[in-house]
Amino acid sequence: MTTAAVRNLGMISLTTLLVSAHYGLGFILGTAEKTFTVGAQGSLYAVTVGLGMMALGLLAPFYWQRIDPLWTLLGDRYGQPVKVGIGVMSWASFIGIEAVQIISAAAIFEIIGFPRVLTMVGIAGLFCLLSLLPLERASWLFRGLLLLNVLVLGAALWRLDQGMAYGQVVLNFWPAAGQGFSPAMVGVALSTWLLVLIDMKCQQFVVRSQSATIARWSCVAAGAIFVVLAFLPTALVTAAQQADVLPGEITGKTVIPYILGWLGGGTHSSWGILCIASLALPALGLGSNVLRIQTKANLDILHLDDVPSYRAGFAGLNAALTLGIALRGGEIVGLIVCFYAAYLSAVWVPFLAYLLEQAKRVAFSVVSVRFALLMGGVAALLTLGVSLFLPDAVWFGSPELNVLVMGLGFSSLGLLTAQGVESLPILLKQPRG
Repeated sequence: MTTAAVRNLGMISLTTLLVSAHYGLGFILGTAEKTFTVGAQGSLYAVTVGLGMMALGLLAPFYWQRIDPLWTLLGDRYGQPVKVGIGVMSWASFIGIEAVQIISAAAIFEIIGFPRVLTMVGIAGLFCLLSLLPLERASWLFRGLLLLNVLVLGAALWRLDQGMAYGQVVLNFWPAAGQGFSPAMVGVALSTWLLVLIDMKCQQFVVRSQSATIARWSCVAAGAIFVVLAFLPTALVTAAQQADVLPGEITGKTVIPYILGWLGGGTHSSWGILCIASLALPALGLGSNVLRIQTKANLDILHLDDVPSYRAGFAGLNAALTLGIALRGGEIVGLIVCFYAAYLSAVWVPFLAYLLEQAKRVAFSVVSVRFALLMGGVAALLTLGVSLFLPDAVWFGSPELNVLVMGLGFSSLGLLTAQGVESLPILLKQPRG
């Protein structure tokens, strides 16, 4: 398929797809969970996604011109080991993110009586089918799902307090974030912002835009939409707490499903069930997008043609693997951001080396970039494992910051050390004045 044949996304379609790439249950339920315990600063993760998407507009023309994903770009320059390493890190991180969508959606449907395991199987199957749709057709579907979800959340907020809480949390966010500044906030914000800039879920859509200008402004528009949406879950939780409609047994993860059930007349009424079900709709867009890019990574790494049979096979395999992990359960925001941190910790330093070379500033050797990816990847994955299984082992104030500091630190050390070792013989041969 030629480049011209696939560049068919206009600004509305591209903006919709970019929003669907991150507006999932982690965005909604994760924000609500944080708000339930820390108040207005619970919007931090969601706001940072929006700011990162706006910053992505600066890199959008670069991605649009190069077309290929990062594992191919850096693999062509630094060799097959780099291509495989980045592809595997991307693929592995997406498994965790997609599993969170399945876990969250199943928890929502379980509230209204759906069996957990069968719901997970059904959601994984939907992810697989939607990931095989052409992007232009998928954008229309996701546009409808996003609009329906936002309307339902907005209706709940209006019924609670006519939307007054929204303005309140917008005004309180920055003062609250400044007063509550902590290593945990740094870890969440920095991991999320850096991830959006190199997120292949977004890059796969940017390269399909009709022009570089459309790609840039679609990123800005999507970022603005994210910032607006970031305060919606926070406002809902705040309004419900102020209206005293939440029973004592409600938790951060279940507060918004409960509010939507309350909006529809109860969790067992027809309208209540529909309102709660609408909460799971964004997971379809994000989950299928993740599955699509996982399949792309498999095809690229194995040098296979992008044909329907291969796409369907890998989509089914990845969905089954993700389902297996989802069946084990887990939390939402911490899991997402930790996997974000592991991926970007391994990839950012090699990508920065590539950008510096393209700008004709500094040229790093192939060996040094490979060493940076290896050391960063190993350090990030080991720290991720420690953070997940030994949560008390927090060295820098938060699990996310643990992964970031260790991964980026060892990656930078590997790059500079290998480059220095390779440069040493040349320096020794230079004549002394």
